[in-house]
Amino acid sequence: MIFAWPTARPIRGEKTVNTYRYTFIKLAKQFGAREVESITTEEVFSFLAALSDGNKPSTKKNRFGQVRGFFHFVRQTTHNSFPNPCDAPVLRKLFRCHRLPSRDILEKEAVDEMIFRTEDTQSRLVLELMARGGMRVGEVLKLRAKDVQGTKLNLVAPKSKREGEVVFIPKKVADRLEKYILKHRIKSEGLMFPMCYSIVRSIVVRAGKMVGVEMAPHDLRRHAAIYASRSGTPIEIISKVILRHSNLSTTQRYLGKVSEVEAMRWIEDLYG
Repeated sequence: MIFAWPTARPIRGEKTVNTYRYTFIKLAKQFGAREVESITTEEVFSFLAALSDGNKPSTKKNRFGQVRGFFHFVRQTTHNSFPNPCDAPVLRKLFRCHRLPSRDILEKEAVDEMIFRTEDTQSRLVLELMARGGMRVGEVLKLRAKDVQGTKLNLVAPKSKREGEVVFIPKKVADRLEKYILKHRIKSEGLMFPMCYSIVRSIVVRAGKMVGVEMAPHDLRRHAAIYASRSGTPIEIISKVILRHSNLSTTQRYLGKVSEVEAMRWIEDLYG
């Protein structure tokens, strides 16, 4: 039995490649000496249960998808009559990841209030860069003094791996960043915010509690996209400039559902 992956659909991203490699190495160790037709649904279930023990539902689902995809590839290329052991309804049900409930949309007034009420300059800037610039937590934590070029921030090792990727921020936020650099005498190569993710999370949680909102850091990046969308910004600008996504479909998942009240208000504004 030869374990491989179709070259027609390359897997992109080092992290993705590593997760597939891990699963396939385990799969080869378990079934590599077997004829593919002899592998049963029960054996695949035992393998997946052991492989995913203690993992989150999303991880379990991903590993099930990787194994199912492999057997589908084998069927498509070398064993046309081979029944995919992962196609059994019981397996698909057991490793299904239920959709997470949609998060409430953060109102601009609530975000403004939590930012204005945050007295610590460092904490406020962290909040603003995510809520006004749409930055990810990792991008904020990697930001150096020399990366601040007025209203343009150069990103270090961005998620997209594209060179020269930048974030655009409002001038008032840029001015506060410059004052912060001067006040704390941050050197050119010095990190703007020398802290870890857990500290950022605590800043966000504490700010949310001030206005009675439960939120996580990524909710502020999502707010940046939703506020821009509700303000009439073209989706291409939201996708390519604010969120810096490679495709529009990813951006659309950020924008949330439109309520009936909101829909009625927009229709009235357009035609009323």
